Amino acid sequence: MIQRINRILSEAGLASRRKADELIRSGRIMLNGKVLTELGTKAEWGKDSIRLDATEIPGPEEKIYLILNKPFGYVCTLNDPQGRPIVTDLLQDVSQRVYPVGRLDFDSMGLLLLTNDGDFSFQLTHPKYHIPRTYKVTIQGTVTEKDMETIKAGMELEDGFISASGAALIGRQGEKSIIRLTIAQGRNRIVRRMIEAWVTA
Repeated sequence: MIQRINRILSEAGLASRRKADELIRSGRIMLNGKVLTELGTKAEWGKDSIRLDATEIPGPEEKIYLILNKPFGYVCTLNDPQGRPIVTDLLQDVSQRVYPVGRLDFDSMGLLLLTNDGDFSFQLTHPKYHIPRTYKVTIQGTVTEKDMETIKAGMELEDGFISASGAALIGRQGEKSIIRLTIAQGRNRIVRRMIEAWVTA
């Protein structure tokens, strides 16, 4: 696939796109034996010769897309300063470096995607794409259909207004209620914060 040089350098893990532009401006990038100084130049990664400081950059890795049922007690990061288990500890026989697409809390379980495809991850997680995410939430106490309408209508949080595109009561287990929420905005701990805000309102 023909793409911009700065994007190739970024996907190769050598620099951010902004830093890659700086490398191009400084004449440190060679394309097919010629020093490259023009931003926006395109090439075919793996076919054209692209060098950084005279060293050939590696070709593109095979794209990998994994689906994992994340259990409780794992964090969605590649390195945890607290030493807690990380989701990649659960993978076997995966030679390429992959990372989680989005996050589930340490105390949450559910479907998690892992990949080495940066564009794919960006399109699923960036707020501008409004990709819906559906959560099953267990709440202590009795939740009514009216409560569901209140949650769906939305609420103001410290980082702005949030609403659910879908909210439904799906069952009860003793003194606990089980609800389903669909949200098209990715924010840190958004489901927990929505429920906490609703409970304390």
